[in-house]
Amino acid sequence: MSQPPNFSETKHWLRTARTLAEALPYMQRYTGKTFVIKYGGHAMVDNELAKVFASDIVLIKQVGIDPVVVHGGGPQIAELLERLQIKSSFVDGLRVTDAATVEVVEMVLAGKTNPQIVAAITEAGGNALGLSGKDAGLILANRVQMVKGGQPIDLGFVGDPVEVDADVLRRLAQAGFIPVIAPIGYGRGGETYNINADTAAGAVASAVEATRLLMLTDVPGVLDKDGNLLTDLTVSQVASLMKDGTITGGMIPKLETCVEAVKEGVEAAVILDGRVPHALLLEIFTARGVGTIVRRD
Repeated sequence: MSQPPNFSETKHWLRTARTLAEALPYMQRYTGKTFVIKYGGHAMVDNELAKVFASDIVLIKQVGIDPVVVHGGGPQIAELLERLQIKSSFVDGLRVTDAATVEVVEMVLAGKTNPQIVAAITEAGGNALGLSGKDAGLILANRVQMVKGGQPIDLGFVGDPVEVDADVLRRLAQAGFIPVIAPIGYGRGGETYNINADTAAGAVASAVEATRLLMLTDVPGVLDKDGNLLTDLTVSQVASLMKDGTITGGMIPKLETCVEAVKEGVEAAVILDGRVPHALLLEIFTARGVGTIVRRD
């Protein structure tokens, strides 16, 4: 004789069925599209969130979206630099990178952090492939030229992407791989450049003509002066909010990256809270999303 269904399990199944039914139109809408995800912050250093992120990336691939992951690794770099007693300094959020520091940066990002993310996605059932911007000539960079207070500032081996070989990423996606990119670039003279992960993600998104650039952060999104989440912004609205002081600090360069990507052809860029489990899925597969989306005017 069959056992009666467990009521709590039935409720869970019904709730899951409703969620899938609501998500289905979004899954179909994005089939065959490319999403670039900038992965960093708390989501990257929290083991449980890292597992959730990996499983979400696998699911995104399984429903027909091609994800490209670009990751950071600032805390990991800082930890090793401290152990090696190499002092660090920053200018406007960019790490001043001398020859010794760029070796450590590459060692951490390409040699340790990248393989860890690849392993997590693989363990979750995905087919991830790790690479840096130096592999297959993926990201060509120039040395960042910064002027502050009318004076040039030498940031060392800090790079600004000038060319991304999108064909490499397209071929990997067509072969079923999930590219996981460490933001290390190469120069025309063979130099190695440390590239800000947000900047690298924006350049990659523009090059592959991504439907979405998704930036995982440690805040809910863009907040107004009363602390309320601004869910939808246009490029001109972002400019106005920067001008009136609503957008300040570290959010400025993130939004500048989003705006530049949108201007270069990315359909929309989203800043969302990577501390929220399944934030990617909630953003992609629900009507309202959970972050701040930036679109063209």
